[in-house]
Amino acid sequence: MSQALALVVLMASGAPTMADRLDSVLLAPMANVSAFTGLLLAGATAWGYFRHWWVLTKFALTFIQLYAGIFLLSPALRDSAHTDTVAWPQIAGASLMASALSFQAWLSIAKPGKKTPWSPKEKPPTAPTWVFVAGIAAPAVDVVAGILLGYPLPALSLVMLIVLGLERRRRHRRAPRPSVRSPRSARATSNPTA
Repeated sequence: MSQALALVVLMASGAPTMADRLDSVLLAPMANVSAFTGLLLAGATAWGYFRHWWVLTKFALTFIQLYAGIFLLSPALRDSAHTDTVAWPQIAGASLMASALSFQAWLSIAKPGKKTPWSPKEKPPTAPTWVFVAGIAAPAVDVVAGILLGYPLPALSLVMLIVLGLERRRRHRRAPRPSVRSPRSARATSNPTA
């Protein structure tokens, strides 16, 4: 959030070249890392992707911000850096993104709302430790690769999310199912002499 605020301050103070540099060198890779870790934590823990309204809201806001930053804000910042002028809509857009980040932080702390209607009754199992270790290593490798290549490349993070999805499906299949007893069989086992 501090990086987004720094972007707003740089644009408001008339330093579009520095704002573009901050966006391309720091914000782009960190946005990828932030989105990946959020997806990893939702998928690898009992919170799940679609079990709680607040997680679902953060999920939607993350993708909106990520793609608005990539397709709207970054090209506008590059144009501003070349012309050395900043338009007020850019400052307003960056301010909205910083505000959305603040709202997401509040959602993480307050956890308002209930579970979604399609939330399963049983709590899904937590992923094994190796998923969390790989979840730390993947974005670190991606950031280093992005620095070496000159642009953000979340390839290993995407592979890790695919592996997480397959692991989550495997865990779901192996989870013990509650046995469903008919009322007739329940009476027969409770009274063996009948």
